[in-house]
Amino acid sequence: MMSNTTQNSADNALLDKLKWRYATKKMDPAKAVPQDKVDRIVEAARLAPTSSGLQPFEIFVVTDAAVRERIKPIAWNQGQITDGSHLLVFAAWDDYTPERINAMFDYTNEVRGFKNEGWENYRNMLLSTYPQRGAEVNYQHAARQAYIGLSAAVIAAAFEQVDSTPMEGFDPAALDEILGLRAKGLRSVAILPLGYRAEEGDWLVNLKKVRRPLEQFVTAV
Repeated sequence: MMSNTTQNSADNALLDKLKWRYATKKMDPAKAVPQDKVDRIVEAARLAPTSSGLQPFEIFVVTDAAVRERIKPIAWNQGQITDGSHLLVFAAWDDYTPERINAMFDYTNEVRGFKNEGWENYRNMLLSTYPQRGAEVNYQHAARQAYIGLSAAVIAAAFEQVDSTPMEGFDPAALDEILGLRAKGLRSVAILPLGYRAEEGDWLVNLKKVRRPLEQFVTAV
């Protein structure tokens, strides 16, 4: 039988790691994240929920040093981009097209091995509304789904005790050009360097984590 102390420790394991994580400001270029950890972080993002299950974003795992050197200047010269061992780029669909919607519904039917009338009705509802809304509206909606995947990756990285720094501070058009995203029907949304903290030289590493008190953050209704 598990003791209360052991149970409490297990219950708090994830929260303890989330308290440990912070937006790492300086990473150690000599320490690379093992590929199995990267794979699990990416898999967590792949398993994240998205609206209507469309998964309207992709992840680019950038390890090529030369490519990351090109990205760094268009991202405020943030050192984590080159000092970390991996850079995850979250890129959302630039539009919801009938082809993309049908592809995901067809794939779902293939995986599940059957068609469902309610599911097909839902497909037709999306087909009759999403493509007509306009590309920019659809991109913004897809980008919000990418942020769900980003959050899952950040949490998974903490669970793996891998440091990460979620970033919006970059020139999306320039990053799209570097990675050729527009030709793939994608637009960059956020980036996530992965690595290990360099405790010397990181001004944030020893500072206390600051979050609003629970009573100012949560309202019970």
